[in-house]
Amino acid sequence: MKKILVCEDESAIRDFVVINLTRAGYDVVEADCGEMALQKYEEHGGDFDVAILDVMMPGIDGFQVCKELRNKNGSIGIIMLSAKTQEMDKVTGLMLGADDYVAKPFSPSELLARVDSLYRRVAIAQQKNENNFKEELKSGNFVLNLRNRALLKDGVMIELTQVEFQIMEYFFSNPGEPLDRIDILRHVWGDAYVGEDKIVDVNIRRLRMKVEDEPSNPKHIITVWGLGYRWDAGN
Repeated sequence: MKKILVCEDESAIRDFVVINLTRAGYDVVEADCGEMALQKYEEHGGDFDVAILDVMMPGIDGFQVCKELRNKNGSIGIIMLSAKTQEMDKVTGLMLGADDYVAKPFSPSELLARVDSLYRRVAIAQQKNENNFKEELKSGNFVLNLRNRALLKDGVMIELTQVEFQIMEYFFSNPGEPLDRIDILRHVWGDAYVGEDKIVDVNIRRLRMKVEDEPSNPKHIITVWGLGYRWDAGN
């Protein structure tokens, strides 16, 4: 069964989310604080497909929970809940490893659409790993291992989130080709994604911090002004 962890300290919002996800067929485990979320994660052996985390919570906030879950599990899908006015919450969450964010207040249909979309991406990635269609993709001194979802640069492993892995797989499959930001969005997040295309830029920024020697002067993930990005393996 599709398993999801919901961490929200406001009981009314948490109940609202849990009821709607349960009706949609998800097996929901709930937590009312960051500490409990991490405890529940361990109690269930990390067996979660998606986690929904509120940003503002007393004690361990959603950012810290996101960071710790991502360190423990590169494949879990993570959605952050933040107030609509807190633009930096979105960027911070994505930089810490979140896959998506939903602004409060939100409708049941919006939340379910985002959760379903993220769950499908996680499930497809898991299926690819199990079937192991191709072991790895090579590009210059980079190797993308499709079995363990790891990126190697000169033999050194670079940990990737699920979204980062899918972006790199798209780059490696289209070396040197300018890729439209919208095409990247559709390829990674799916046609049904209802969020902003800015999520692509934030993930690119995060990837540059991992793969570039000088993130502020990228040599591999090149901006194509007015369009999107291009992968250049370099020497």
